[in-house]
Amino acid sequence: MNSKRSGIMKNFKIYIIGLLTIFGSLSGCDEGFDELNTNKVDPTTLTPSFLMNNAIINTSFQDGFGTLVHLSYTFPIVQQIVTPFGSSLSGGNYNQNNVDNTARIWTTYYRTVVRDIVDVIQKTQGVEASSNTYHAARIWKAYVFQMLTDTYGDVPYFEAGKGFSEEIISPKYDSQEAIYKDILKELDEASAALDAAKTADPTDILYGGNVIKWKRFGYSLMLRAAMRLTKADPTLAQTYVAKAVAGGVMQANADNAATRHTALYVNWLADHLGAREKANYYLAAPFVDYLKTTNDPRLKAIAVRYVGAKSGSEQVIARATTDPSQQIGMPMGYDNVSIAQTFPTLGVASLWDFSQVNINTVLNRTAAPTYHVTHAQTQLLLAEAAVRGWVTGDPATYFTNGVTANLEQFAEYGANAAIPSADIQAYVQAHPLDVSTTEKSLEQINTQYWVASFLNGSELFANFRRSGYPALAPNPYPGREITEEAFIRRLNYPDTELVVNQANVNEALTRQGPNKLDVRVWWDKK
Repeated sequence: MNSKRSGIMKNFKIYIIGLLTIFGSLSGCDEGFDELNTNKVDPTTLTPSFLMNNAIINTSFQDGFGTLVHLSYTFPIVQQIVTPFGSSLSGGNYNQNNVDNTARIWTTYYRTVVRDIVDVIQKTQGVEASSNTYHAARIWKAYVFQMLTDTYGDVPYFEAGKGFSEEIISPKYDSQEAIYKDILKELDEASAALDAAKTADPTDILYGGNVIKWKRFGYSLMLRAAMRLTKADPTLAQTYVAKAVAGGVMQANADNAATRHTALYVNWLADHLGAREKANYYLAAPFVDYLKTTNDPRLKAIAVRYVGAKSGSEQVIARATTDPSQQIGMPMGYDNVSIAQTFPTLGVASLWDFSQVNINTVLNRTAAPTYHVTHAQTQLLLAEAAVRGWVTGDPATYFTNGVTANLEQFAEYGANAAIPSADIQAYVQAHPLDVSTTEKSLEQINTQYWVASFLNGSELFANFRRSGYPALAPNPYPGREITEEAFIRRLNYPDTELVVNQANVNEALTRQGPNKLDVRVWWDKK
């Protein structure tokens, strides 16, 4: 009995010692536990430089389908590119509301661009080493929100992009007047604060950390924003035009704000028109006719026509011509059935026989830049400001400089798009600024701005509404949904906003007017 009990006690002691050993081992495992279980591959935060570049790249709709806001609305409204097809492609071609395509810029910008750029500003504010990144981000934010408010009118601005940092998931809509005044203030402060003597970000995708070029971009954008207010607030406009000129705007095409595409982030507008939508979109007749009438050398670089094509599959290289005399633009006001009545008069075989944007030059998916603000646009705006007496200098000289800059800019699309110097000089000499009356000058300047802004959809749409030029005939399509205006004046708020942010949307509509395509935004005065 004693021997048995002694054996049990011995086994019990061994068991206890074993447990203590196990617990001791487990306790030892706590050392370095956090480090061992931390994922060193997936980031928990992103650097401001990465977020900044991401915002810039996504401004050009790297989601792909975002480009439909331009293909379906801004381009056909200003009558440069149009499609005869409806359904998912309908919009400005029919003067109708397509809820998917009107929402494209809103969805892309608020979900990616605004989110990222606001995050950059929050991460770099007050950080001396990131001072230039902070101020560059303020400039890009101004650029992005100018496009948003120009497109929709009153939009979330002061509370936008703060869903994560401040848990604002139903942001208030701000008046366009308040947004524009803050944009101008931000551009003034940020452009002036950029300092070439301070640290710059060499990975910056827009200018490679060149602070001088960022400053010129900021002041040129300020000039653009100020000129948008020529009718809404001319006193404020003149004040900021003077500030922009004093600060120093773009001096040459080397200062252009442009996204230079690569195989890593392609030109998605080019990608769409070179693949999915290749046979669906065509150069509009008003644009082609203007370029042909004025013997514009840009037409050869812009347009290609597949002569005699009777289907998309017949748009082959063997039929291709870039000869300006052979280009035929698609007339406005037709669908893919009714357009057939124009074929005999225009001398085309089918709707696939009209001129298109050349995807080998101005819309090469990896080589064609996306231009945001250019030296050419800046010079033309200065020409208008000079006509109005807001800046010193000769309007005709600014005008000539602007036209020349845009013609020279085509060399950036590649050798096949470059315009010979002799052709540039001949065109410029044949089209001096008409200064006989103010209106003739304004019409000529803004019509050239229309050409110089080709493929820059948001700016085309905005400047056309602001200036009233070029003097386009309204799209005669019979199924139009606009009744108060001859042209679409804004795009509708997304249906999702009417559901998830209804109270703030309704407040904006009470202030601005109904959620309709023919309601004018604040600066768009008659």
